[in-house]
Amino acid sequence: MFLGFIHICGKSRRGNFLLERKTRRDRLRTKLQDIKAELRRRMHQPIPIQGKWLRQVITGHFAYYAVPANGRALSAFRYHVTDLWRRTLRRRSQRGGFTWDRMTKLADDWLPQPRILHPWPQQRFAVTHPR
Repeated sequence: MFLGFIHICGKSRRGNFLLERKTRRDRLRTKLQDIKAELRRRMHQPIPIQGKWLRQVITGHFAYYAVPANGRALSAFRYHVTDLWRRTLRRRSQRGGFTWDRMTKLADDWLPQPRILHPWPQQRFAVTHPR
């Protein structure tokens, strides 16, 4: 465990050695608990304001944890944030008519999709000079 990641020895698709980095479970859980508390505080703000705030939070999380071989954890994080947001919006009224279909459209409008932002180490350290 180092810098919020668990480092695991793995194999690539071709069978070569590969160092995999996964988000630590305790860091993910702590971040989700913080988001839940903040969503509870922001419950009655308009949806666009909540969406902008959540977009910033998720973009920041992805900027740090979007390393190769960590795509599954990024998708899980986005799913859990979407679920927390849905549960918060359902508590705003007694009708509770916030379905998953409506929430999926809302999440697609406001929350970024997970994508790997950092290069593989072989590409990052392969420096070439234009000489």
